[in-house]
Amino acid sequence: MFAILQAAGWPIWPLLFASVIAVALILERFYSLRRGLVAPAGLLQRVLDACRANSANETFILDLERHSPLGRVLAAGVRNRDASREVMKEIIEETGRAVTHQLERYLTTLGTIASISPLMGLFGTVVGMIEMFSAQAPGSSDPVQVGHGISVALYNTGFGILIAIPSMIFWRHFRALVDSFVIDMEQQAVRLVEVLQGQRQN
Repeated sequence: MFAILQAAGWPIWPLLFASVIAVALILERFYSLRRGLVAPAGLLQRVLDACRANSANETFILDLERHSPLGRVLAAGVRNRDASREVMKEIIEETGRAVTHQLERYLTTLGTIASISPLMGLFGTVVGMIEMFSAQAPGSSDPVQVGHGISVALYNTGFGILIAIPSMIFWRHFRALVDSFVIDMEQQAVRLVEVLQGQRQN
């Protein structure tokens, strides 16, 4: 491994740094975007049961806010259950935007790494080509230097692509996952509003 790093030259170090960040973000998002943490099953029914039993006091609402992102959205509706339908929906939408922003945390960084990794690899390729052509100066051809330049060019290109492919795959996966969570939370919030406003029974 160390021999590969030596052959790739100094341009490989920014790529290694980017790869470490990408792996850390992927693991963090895998942990944070679990359905049980974001939108636990049965939470809406529990909230509706509490409202029907008149036990949805401030302590219950605060616990609900800390429970999960879905709980935060539902808590906004329960806290304003005596307001009009329009006011409830507006407050829930504002809370939903904040929750969506929280769910999308770090995705911009992961997407940026996926986009710039090939460019960083290309930069390493250019550095390698410069070293290779500088070794081809008239009367001073150095095969070792030429070989090193080729190694720098190829290793950096390959490593840049190697980082970009999984980063892009997981970025798109997490984006789709967040979108599905947002749609699910919107549907549950609408159901909460309709039940609390007396427009449906359950």
